[in-house]
Amino acid sequence: MSSVAAQTYLTPQEYIITERKATLKSEYLSGEIVAMSGASNTHNLITMNTATGLYNQLAERGCRVYASDMRVGISAGDSYFYPDVTVVCEKPRFEDNEFDTFINPIVVIEVLSRSTEVYDKGEKFRRYQQLESLQEYILISQDHIRVEHHLRQGKNWVSSELTTFEDTLKFISVDAELSLQQIYRFIEL
Repeated sequence: MSSVAAQTYLTPQEYIITERKATLKSEYLSGEIVAMSGASNTHNLITMNTATGLYNQLAERGCRVYASDMRVGISAGDSYFYPDVTVVCEKPRFEDNEFDTFINPIVVIEVLSRSTEVYDKGEKFRRYQQLESLQEYILISQDHIRVEHHLRQGKNWVSSELTTFEDTLKFISVDAELSLQQIYRFIEL
């Protein structure tokens, strides 16, 4: 999903109050509001292919798979993001009683666009790493066959890259897998 930085500073509490009333989504990065624009056809297909594939494997095990509209909160209001796909396998924990901001995802997936790629790979990933529950961070290109898999191992993150339809993305923390052929179904690159 594309994003555009706005020149507004809000406290975390002001952001949450505003966001809950908003008709359009925005993310929050240490006081800055990052407006989000609509997603492309390719972005939506990749998101749904991935979310559906994971849901089909994980639902019977009690894991919940969410696509796009569930917010993830980081470090007591320091940042708020809307991942393209979020997986929660233990009882979902929320920031407050509104039940709209997770604080315990185990897997977060972002579908990259030209306007968000640097942000998703850089600052956003650094922020996500602060989540103790997060075990895997996945970045899926919508312009090329390329999936970056970041796996937490102790205090470190180990990265790998998949680049062919024959490759299979293994979600170690949730014991699931998706072929890149599944992820890129209906996509013309």
